[in-house]
Amino acid sequence: MKKILTVLVALFTMSVLSATAQTAGQERQLTKQERKAIQQQIDSLQHENAVEAVKDTSFVLEADRVVFKYGYQAYVQTRTNFVMIHNGRATVQVAFNVPMAGPNGMGGVTVEGLISDYKVKTNKNGDEYITFNVMGTAISAQVYITLYDGNSEASVDIMPNFNSNRLTLRGKILPYDDSFVIQGRTI
Repeated sequence: MKKILTVLVALFTMSVLSATAQTAGQERQLTKQERKAIQQQIDSLQHENAVEAVKDTSFVLEADRVVFKYGYQAYVQTRTNFVMIHNGRATVQVAFNVPMAGPNGMGGVTVEGLISDYKVKTNKNGDEYITFNVMGTAISAQVYITLYDGNSEASVDIMPNFNSNRLTLRGKILPYDDSFVIQGRTI
């Protein structure tokens, strides 16, 4: 189903672009309204894919920003900073662009554990709220994910149970099969 929606988005976009690319032998640029309409269609389909992946408990939140405890933000690479849910397990990885290797070999930390109490709720605005607990060798935390309505943008708050080192990641939710993250060594 996910692959079909992706193919439909691509076909729709190509058909709109080819239909408006030439008018009476002259090149014509898309108007601002046409570009906005196409982007809304793409965002809507990405949101549907993300909601379906969340309900299937098989998704990856690829983060492009990390927000630390006191509000300091760092922009990071999406391939190495993520929260992944697949086969009843959660993997949380942060990897910063620093010269030190870090425990995961990528300049950060990778932790993994089993998920429990997985719940998905939708508010009146259409935002999806996903909550669950993660228990593993190096992680014991509560995780709160907000998937915003209309696109695949999301925010995840990771609250460790044994300290107050709260971590927030912001990025996009993708189905597990559509994500290409690079995972480091797990603690």
